[in-house]
Amino acid sequence: MATEQSNSRLTAVSLLAYLRILVYTLATLLALSLLVVGTIGLIAELKGSWHWQIHLESTISYIGLFVSRLLVVLVPLYAVLVVGRRVVPDA
Repeated sequence: MATEQSNSRLTAVSLLAYLRILVYTLATLLALSLLVVGTIGLIAELKGSWHWQIHLESTISYIGLFVSRLLVVLVPLYAVLVVGRRVVPDA
């Protein structure tokens, strides 16, 4: 009986570890996508040409769609991670 509890606890701890890796990876993707928008925005401001403005507008629309879908996944996973860390001891 004691081994069943320890195995389930190890499973919960390892599951939380995988969830933490997933949340950190998605947060890194979010940061990198915002860095891309900022970089293209800076280039568009420095160049000042209509060509770079078109790049900026298209990048913002695509990255905006990507970020919105990413946040739909990231926010609930982060909430599950926070609750799981409070519920599971030694996580």
